[in-house]
Amino acid sequence: MAQTGIWRTAVILAFTVALSSIVTILPSGAGAQQLRIESWRSDDRDIWTGIILPAFAQQHPGIDVKFTPTAPTEYNASLNARLAGGTAGDLITCRPFDAALALYKQGHLVALDDLAGLEHFSDVARSAWQTDDGAVTFCLPLASVIHGFIYNKEAFEELGLMPPETEADFFAVLDAIAGDGGYTPMAMGTSDQWEAATMGFQSIGPNYWKGEVGRRALIAGEAKLTDAPYVATLAHLARWSAYLGRGYKAQSYADSQTLFSLGRAAIYPAGSWDIATFRAQAPFEMGAFKPPVPGGAGDCHISDHTDIGIGVNAASPNQDAARTFLTWLTTPEFATLFANALPGFFPLSDHTITLEDPLAQEFISWRATCKSTIRNAYQILSRGTPNLDAEIWNVSAQVINGTLSPEDAAARLEAGLAKWYAPHQQ
Repeated sequence: MAQTGIWRTAVILAFTVALSSIVTILPSGAGAQQLRIESWRSDDRDIWTGIILPAFAQQHPGIDVKFTPTAPTEYNASLNARLAGGTAGDLITCRPFDAALALYKQGHLVALDDLAGLEHFSDVARSAWQTDDGAVTFCLPLASVIHGFIYNKEAFEELGLMPPETEADFFAVLDAIAGDGGYTPMAMGTSDQWEAATMGFQSIGPNYWKGEVGRRALIAGEAKLTDAPYVATLAHLARWSAYLGRGYKAQSYADSQTLFSLGRAAIYPAGSWDIATFRAQAPFEMGAFKPPVPGGAGDCHISDHTDIGIGVNAASPNQDAARTFLTWLTTPEFATLFANALPGFFPLSDHTITLEDPLAQEFISWRATCKSTIRNAYQILSRGTPNLDAEIWNVSAQVINGTLSPEDAAARLEAGLAKWYAPHQQ
């Protein structure tokens, strides 16, 4: 059976107890060099202070690191104010793409291309914290989230179903669940729109547009959103409406989580960040399967989306100590600590790690068999008006709702991008 709501607390306590037997933490001051981390991950304070930083202190007793988060909604503005005023911390937790790129262009982040350990991160992992030409990496990739599907194992066993591999299998499983009538086949609504895009379009789409190949072709203007892979993605998405249950158009993200947690739905289109929520709420055993491959052949692609990075404040007087800390973040020791303390947030290094949570381990195992990519609107393509990412939210929901055809949705996306993005104006 799934672990209960105390699962996350138990993990933190277990790591803390294990570390306390081998770690001696020097008191602040006492000659130790001080570092301060800026972050929006306020929910993770106990993990950093109780697990990660004590492990670093064991190996580097001369460096005392403090984790000082700001509320997520206040982080960007507060950080910018502290950077401008010269009071920001030595280490800056970086949001992906344009927000962090702006900090680098303003001179607030240092280049990290010569950082020891950076070689353990792929081009895809670095892409969220690089200049547009890829010449400079200014934040160390820290963690990603992976898209896929979480399912109720007990429901599948009851109905004699196996996790699907192909698109045909996927819809056959949905048909079987719908035909039985005991469960809503999939728990997802379109009221908030972003789920339709994030756990729908951006999850199943990479298998159609071949991941990084298709994403980079869009940026270069060598592919258009009216091309067959994008229309096919939207056509697949349109079929979901038959399986989402009564009232899905008014169903929020929280409603969908509750529906699945209560055992009333068999499948949940998920991001790996949902793992902790379901561990706390769902009283049944869960499994996960990756986005189905159309046609039943070819390479599989997963959205292994870059979410968190960390860089060095250019104004910090402790550059060497800050780089020492970042180098430690490139190690398999950190990757293992972080991934087990925060199941569903996966280190972006190439180290092979084993996770204690079987659901998180299933998600991360897909990296060994599938090619990783990121959400295709996040780099460069959402800088203008209309914002491509916001447009994908809207048209994905409309396609599922049946108010926009896949072809018209694709045409709207391409026309919007072509209004401001030169490579798509040819």
